[in-house]
Amino acid sequence: MATLIPIILAGGKGERFWPVSRLARPKQFLCLDGGDRSLLQATADRLLDLADGWENLWVITASHLADRVREQLPELPEANLLIEPVGRDTAPAVAWATLEVAQRYGDDALVGFFPADHWIDDEAAFSQTLRAAAELAKDQGAIATLGITPTYPATGYGYIEQGEDAGQYLGLSAYSVSRFTEKPDTPTAQTFIESGRFSWNSGMFIFSAGVMIGELKTHAPELMQALIATGVDAYLSLDKLSIDYAVMEHTDLAYVMPVTFGWDDLGDWNAVERLLKQPDAKNVDLATHVALDTEGSIVYAADPDELIVTIGLEDVVIVRDGNATLVVRKDRTQDIKAAVKQIGAEDRFQHLL
Repeated sequence: MATLIPIILAGGKGERFWPVSRLARPKQFLCLDGGDRSLLQATADRLLDLADGWENLWVITASHLADRVREQLPELPEANLLIEPVGRDTAPAVAWATLEVAQRYGDDALVGFFPADHWIDDEAAFSQTLRAAAELAKDQGAIATLGITPTYPATGYGYIEQGEDAGQYLGLSAYSVSRFTEKPDTPTAQTFIESGRFSWNSGMFIFSAGVMIGELKTHAPELMQALIATGVDAYLSLDKLSIDYAVMEHTDLAYVMPVTFGWDDLGDWNAVERLLKQPDAKNVDLATHVALDTEGSIVYAADPDELIVTIGLEDVVIVRDGNATLVVRKDRTQDIKAAVKQIGAEDRFQHLL
């Protein structure tokens, strides 16, 4: 396999992990899986071998996070750190980074995009899948995406429907993409799973640089014209646009490779329970926690010397970090983002964001 140029998308806010995740320290810089490596560091670790070392690994991030990326990934060459002046969602990030890679390596370079905040349980299977996806991208001129085999009818994920069989690559099956569907309701998601033709959209893509540039020119011409004309300086005039909406939902070159390794996009605090819950434990304790008749709960404290005592609670999340405390029912964690927005509307709370 030709060297893969992995690009880590590390500009997200991680608002649903507030108050531990804040503007200057979003979740990709945190250790949320019980290990001692942040999500960003763990992502870089599992991509290094495929990249053939640090010289071919790239990161794209927001301007206010660049120093933290440098601090956590000191081996990353400065030329491989792309800094967005403002966040404009994934389409501008993919477009600008792909143009930069093509300029350095040529249009035939194989490029992969990977969110910085995913958890993967089997790194060997992950690497093998990426090698297979790279072969698919090279062989079919494809934009290959990894589809996660669903384990429950999730309503927070996008879904990918398999189309025609595109053959086997390194023993893994590939399919053309029939359609992308955004965040269905529960009955629809259940129907998708029962059909056996749908995967969760992982947000991971592999393609030849020239292929993606061509598709962006076709489906998002204004974006590409601006970036080709002025590079990163175009950002201030760009609209927010996701790569799914800009390209993936319209292109005829989308292919999916369903995978079965353990995966989580760590979308909110409930993900911590999915990763760390022990079968014989009543709660997930990431704090000094004394529980009286409390079960099914997630308790976190940034300071291990702080004691959290709970009495008679069930299915709640309690998070204590310095000057802010969050208490929320587990079935309402998606609303943390709305609460952060409400906090941000008041001047007196700006220091808590």
